[in-house]
Amino acid sequence: MDLESASRKKKQLLLLLDPPISLDMAIPKEFHSDKHAAAAAAGGGGGGLCLQLRVPNVGQSMKSFFKTREVGEFVSGALAGAMTKAVLAPLETIRTRMVVGVGSKHIVGSFIEIMEENGWQGLWAGNAINMLRIIPSQAIEFTTFECVKRTLTTAQEKWKENPKLQIGNINIDLSFQWISPFAVGGAAAGIVSTLVCHPLEVIKDRLTVNRELYPSITLAFKKICKDDGIGGLYAGLSPTLMGMLPYSTCYYFMYETLKTSYCKANNKKSLNRAELLIIGALSGFTASTISFPLEVARKRLMVGSLQGKCPPHMVAALSEVIKERGILGLYRGWGASCLKVMPSSGITWMFYEAWKDILLVDRHKI
Repeated sequence: MDLESASRKKKQLLLLLDPPISLDMAIPKEFHSDKHAAAAAAGGGGGGLCLQLRVPNVGQSMKSFFKTREVGEFVSGALAGAMTKAVLAPLETIRTRMVVGVGSKHIVGSFIEIMEENGWQGLWAGNAINMLRIIPSQAIEFTTFECVKRTLTTAQEKWKENPKLQIGNINIDLSFQWISPFAVGGAAAGIVSTLVCHPLEVIKDRLTVNRELYPSITLAFKKICKDDGIGGLYAGLSPTLMGMLPYSTCYYFMYETLKTSYCKANNKKSLNRAELLIIGALSGFTASTISFPLEVARKRLMVGSLQGKCPPHMVAALSEVIKERGILGLYRGWGASCLKVMPSSGITWMFYEAWKDILLVDRHKI
């Protein structure tokens, strides 16, 4: 090793590691000249070269990571979903029973039946799995929406000045300004969260509909895998994705559009909690109304085996519902759904925006 090699190694180590740790690297005497000896004496003395090695600062890296915008949005979504579900679990239980045709056809009747059969605890049937499902689901959903929305908005700004592509007499706008970042972000959010969290939704519905057959999360998981295999955990995935796509797209698009329009009309930069609650509720109502028939088909496919018959696909499930109950059968439980979706959407957005204000501390204003 010569002096130049040692110097290069020193520079590389200084760049890679932090904080500094002083080490002496001895340089053989045969590589020392008078000039080198003087430099060595000045740098570390004793005929050696003093190098500063830097060790990675893991603590600082972790702090920086948890302060990122994406982590703040992830945690905000998880907390908002958990808090909302804890409050509205009884409405979710009633809605699920009405959608799949178990018990009374009316909200009050379903409430009375649950109380008579299982007491107050019955209103929170499946809530444990619901909490386990909603925390990752909402966290993934909100984070995906925010990331896709920002990415597409940034891309549109960069492509705004791009020339149009002309093919004959046809001009194609390559800036893609006609694409809504809100709609694309909403669609992506629904698809990603559904793919990740669908098995938890299946288990939750089984616990809600038949508590005797599926008394706990662990037993429900084992029984589904034993009876239907791993594929049983993804029962109804296709109709879920097809139902989630219009719902999620409309949901996020309506929320962002209403919020932006309201702020412009009232010359506001931000909304208070009551305004967020109302706008979130309206967004959930619109999205639920549009996609509700697909929700009915999805629930029937997911729990069809419990009633001794399971339609082969979503179209067959829709046809079966129409044949049994007519067109209005596609909206059976719609009132209970709106009763659950509207406060749920409003409260979720209110909590989400509140937690973002706390965790991001206005460091990332759009």
